[in-house]
Parts: sequence; structure tokens; C-alpha cells
Amino acid sequence: MTDVIRSPWSAAMTQSPPRDARPARARYPYPPAPRSGPEEVVHGLRVADPYRWLEDPRDPATAEWCAAQELLYADEQARWPARDELLVRMTALLAGGGARPPVVRGGREFQLRREPGRDLAALTVREAGRTRILLDPLDADPSGTTLLDAWEPSWEGDLVAVQLSSGGTEHSVLRVLDTATGETVDGPVDRVRRSPVAWLPGGRAFYYVRRLPSEHAAGGAGPRRRVYLHQVGAPPDQDAEIFGAGRSATQYYTVATAPDGRILVVGASEGTSPRTDLWTADLTRTGPDRPDLRRLQHGVDAHTAVRLRPGGGPLLVRTTAGAPRGRIAAAARDATDPGHWRTLVAEQPGTVLQDFAVLDGPALHRPLLVVVRTRHAVGEMTLHDARTGARTGTVPLPGRGTVTRLTTRQEPGCDVWFAYTDHVTPSVVLHYDAVTGRLSPWTGGSPVAAPAEGVRVTQEVVRSGDGTEVRMFVMSPTGRPDRPRPAVLTGYGGFGASMTPGFTPQAVPWVRAGGVYAVACVRGGGEEGEQWHRAGRREHKHNTFDDFDAAADQLLRDGWAAPGRLGVLGSSNGGLLAAAALTRRPETYAAVVCAAPLLDMVRYELSGMGASWRDEYGSAADPAQFARLLSYSPYHRVREGARYPAVLLAVFDGDTRVDPAHARKMCAALQWAGTGDGPVVLRTERGVGHGARGASRSARLYADVMAFLAHHLGLPLPGDG
Repeated sequence: MTDVIRSPWSAAMTQSPPRDARPARARYPYPPAPRSGPEEVVHGLRVADPYRWLEDPRDPATAEWCAAQELLYADEQARWPARDELLVRMTALLAGGGARPPVVRGGREFQLRREPGRDLAALTVREAGRTRILLDPLDADPSGTTLLDAWEPSWEGDLVAVQLSSGGTEHSVLRVLDTATGETVDGPVDRVRRSPVAWLPGGRAFYYVRRLPSEHAAGGAGPRRRVYLHQVGAPPDQDAEIFGAGRSATQYYTVATAPDGRILVVGASEGTSPRTDLWTADLTRTGPDRPDLRRLQHGVDAHTAVRLRPGGGPLLVRTTAGAPRGRIAAAARDATDPGHWRTLVAEQPGTVLQDFAVLDGPALHRPLLVVVRTRHAVGEMTLHDARTGARTGTVPLPGRGTVTRLTTRQEPGCDVWFAYTDHVTPSVVLHYDAVTGRLSPWTGGSPVAAPAEGVRVTQEVVRSGDGTEVRMFVMSPTGRPDRPRPAVLTGYGGFGASMTPGFTPQAVPWVRAGGVYAVACVRGGGEEGEQWHRAGRREHKHNTFDDFDAAADQLLRDGWAAPGRLGVLGSSNGGLLAAAALTRRPETYAAVVCAAPLLDMVRYELSGMGASWRDEYGSAADPAQFARLLSYSPYHRVREGARYPAVLLAVFDGDTRVDPAHARKMCAALQWAGTGDGPVVLRTERGVGHGARGASRSARLYADVMAFLAHHLGLPLPGDG
């Protein structure tokens, strides 16, 4: 890890004298943690980093400290009488299996599905009415730490590119499988990470994204990426480089091809920026290894995605250009100016465009667009004439929930598949037939699970400090604030990600036992479109925290939450949100859980994927942005002698997005500083990372988190004595 003194910041370093690891007033026997890190002057501001030594997991002192924290955590866990019963209930809630919508190629239906009782999903293929397993990660690794990160069938369906990683690292290895036999016919190709794969017709080659070898890494930014053309069966070292040379190390690329192989689309974005540059190439005019890429969108402050179909018609795009809530437009294949795109489906006030698909089978009187929007985070589906954009109908959904990405046939068809879920309903794959107008569970999907009983969901309106209306989902036993109850508040508020309704297994036993579980859709997310996102990032990040404070206040004021029995839960960027709530107003909460959290905002760019998040948070290299980062950085806001509530920090040793060092440093700081009655503990899980995990590991994590909250918020759960 690059030391701050070697960064481009204007810093001067001084060494702070070691101090006792914990004040004598501490109620818990916390492991010693010397405050030996440096104090620096950065852009004229003095910044202390007393636990920098905990950034290095290979340091024997760090390993010793972590081992002691594990013993402390085990001792705290033993105090939760409901934990074992919660684990049984979480396991049962997650045991039902699940599936994703099928991808139909060459008459075969490919699908990722987890059978009831299985820990991980397997890739299946259905043809001639029979379903079989093509790849089950548990066959290769019964421990469950090898995950299928991504997969993409060829247009003919006879080959499938699969990407697997182990230990939660998300460092994928790509192989190509023969659909008929399941045998590997190409690979391994390393240095990929959920790379998009764009097949050419015939299955002889595909475009993909691969990182350069580590020796080409740019300091602090990670390895650079390139778009390559790979010939199946050839060594990856012989792949033709297509795109990416001379571009930023923090750029990410997408690739897509049409089923007929006539067009290639390449996309580029700077880190997690909401802006997309796009290029297209007519592959009929050149060889696939030397496409003549022409700009489709460049330098426009908008996110745009292309939906490719066979034939020579215009490109259909979903874009925020001139429409922060999204519109659908048609663009000529040789277009170079977004100003010439023709709007088909205009931006609709109060809703956010999520996805669309084209249905153009011969049985239809006219081609249709199936359009998915959200209204205050709740999904809606409408039908439109694909030629004029005029609305022709709606598709009623099972409830107030979420619609996942739409899938259709590659050839003209009348079918669309998607998954539906809401807060109390596990995901189910649905099929819409545009000829009959019928929506029904897909016969090839997983068993349909009934919604969880005993949980009522309402959507409340919170007024933030500046008057902005913020939506909040509240799960409760009665659907009204009949009496103050132990309550948990969660949120995210970053990267334009929306807290849309989704099955929430950890909330079900909590609410059934008499608690309240609330989800705040704060600024920084995408619930109200791109402007909502931008109102909660960089210099506006304080809005995210203000919205969350307002949500907590309303739960207390309206009688949903009992004073002294309100807890906070957040993960990843939501962990930053939870920790900001903790350090801004520790007296408001009785317990806080931060999973895989981002906590040291002064040095976040120097580890994990932090360098790619500068567009979201800002950079410490800029004096004004540094001052803002420091002003809310939870690690730097910890104050000696403050009465912090009980805190659980959860990390995963395979996490390559958010370095577990964030939580280690925060844990040491809180253990040193606090005088509250509750403990500060660190839960470290091995063999998993930031993203997907097996059902059994999810059940254990949920059980631990909710047992901790129940214990410290005073909610009696089954198993309590």
C-alpha cells in the first residue's frame, strides 16, 4: 500500500508518541492497540492516523491483534441467547432455492438456479424439455468458496464462457465449456473480473476485457484494462488488442455485439462515474480484429446503454442525456451526435427508467417495447409501440416490488422473462407472453415460494432538514406505529444504487418477534433518478447523512421506534452511512452494525477499488475535496470519551473492493475512545469477499447480525431465556 507521504498530497509527517491502548474507564478487556501511527499536515490540516499499522495484515502485530479480537468476538457472541434459533430460521428462509431469468440461445434455455437445500446456484441448460446441470461450482469445490461470477452463451448456444473465482476475491478465471458435454474447450484466461463477453456468430471468437499484467499497474489505481478479441482455442497471449491503450487506469469497459455479428459496441466509463462514452463499429466493413470504431456518444455527461438486435435498423438506447430520469431513443447506426437521436419514449416525471426490451415476433400486430420504470423505488411495467413510442398498455405486477433485467429471445419473438421480488417475497421468475397478454410463473423456474407472513410493509415520506422528501420503507407487525418498538434502520445512499424492494430474510424473524425494520432511500442513491444520485455525492455527501438522520428522527417521533432501542445497519457504502450516523449522533442509537464498511475517507483511494470511486467521493489530492472527506470520515471523527453504543464491525478477508483495514482501524479507535455500556467487536470471516456467498454463509451472517441487534436493542427473540 502506498504511504500517504509518497502521495502527491502536500503532507509533512510527524510521529505521535505511543499512548495507552485503552483508557482505564473501558468496561471491556480490549486487546492492546498502540496509538503509534503518524500525525500529518495535509493541505494545511493536521490529521492523526494512530492505527495505520493495522493496515498491513501481514504484520505480526496486526495478526496478533486480530486473533485477540476473534476471541473477544466469540465471547460476545456467546451472550446472544437467540443466535442459534435465529440461525435455524435464517437457514429455513434461505433454503427454498432461487433462479434468474433464462437466456435463450440457439433453442436452448440457459439459467442460473439454486435448487432447494443447495448452498450455491448452478448453471443449467434446458433443451428438448429436459433440464440438466452444465456447471455446479460445488462439484469443483465442495467448500463453497468457489463462485460462478459470470457466464455468457454463444449466439448458437453450443458454447458458454464461464468465469469463476475463489475465496471471495472476484479475481475470475475464464473458460469456455462445450454445452453438449460440459467439457472445457478453451482457457484458462486469467486477469478477468466479471468481464463482459461479446460473442461473434459461429462461436469461434469473442470480445472481452482483461487486465494487463501487474507490472503494468499504475500506482494506487490498480492494473489497466484492455478490450481484446480472443480466438477460441488460441493462447490468450495472442489475443488482438482492440481498445484501451493510452487511456486512464481507472477506466472500465463494456463490449457488446449484435446476434448477426454486424455491429460492435464498446463503452468506457471513468471508475464508477455516471457518464458513458460509446463507440460503434460496422464489422461487415472490416475484420473483427481491426474494427473501425466511431464515436456514438463522447464527452456527454450522461449514462447510456445500447440494446442490440439483429438486422440493419437503428440502435435503441437507454440514456440520461437530456433526461435525468431516463428516456429511450433511436440512433442511426452511423450516428456520431446524440443531438440527432430520436426520442421514442420520453422521460416520465416521477419515475426512473430501468430497462426495456423489444418484442417483434411475427405473431404480433406491431413490434412492442416492454418498459420497466420505478416510481419511488417501486417497479412498474408498461407496453409501447416500438415504432412511435406510444403507450399501448401495462403489465400488472404481483405487488409493490422490483423487476430485474429483462431477457428475450435473440431472434424475433413474443416472450420476455424477468424476476420479481419484494420485501417479503423470494425472487420468482415470471414469463410474459405478448400474444396472449398473460403473465405467469415460468415453468422452467424454481419453485414459487409464498410471501413471508406476519410482516406488513408501508412506504413513509420523511422530510429532510432542507425540506426534501425522502421515501422510507417500514416493515412492521401491524403496518402502523401502534407502539414504540425496537427498530433497525438501514440505507445505502451511494453510486446511484437504489434500495428497491427485495426479499429481506433478516427482517422477517425480527418483525415477527415484534420489531420494526426500516429502509431509507436517501440521496446518493438512484431512487429518484440521476439528480437524486448527484445530490448525495462529493460536495453534497452531507445530504445523504442528513436524510438518514431525518429518517431516524421520524421513526422515533412517529412512534415506530422506542427511544434507546433504535439500531443502525449498513454494508459497503451503507457501512459508511451507518458509521457516519454513529459518529455524528452516537446518543441516538443503541447498537450499530457496519459490514465491509468504508471508514477512513482520507486514505480510501489507496486500497481495494478506492481509486475508481473518486468521482463519487472526491479525491484527497484536491485540497477542497480533502477537507470535505476529512469532515465526515468516521475514523477521524471518533472522539475520546464519547459514549458510543454497542458496535459490530464485520469484514471478509477475501474482500478486494473495500479493504478490511478500514474496519480494523475503526474498531481500535472506538475501543480506545468510547465509554458506553456496549461492546465494540470485530467479526472476521474467511474465504468470502464483498459480493456473493453461499446460502449457509449468508444465514450465519444474518443470524449473527440480528442476534447482536436483538441483544442490545432488547428485542426478545425465540430462544431468549
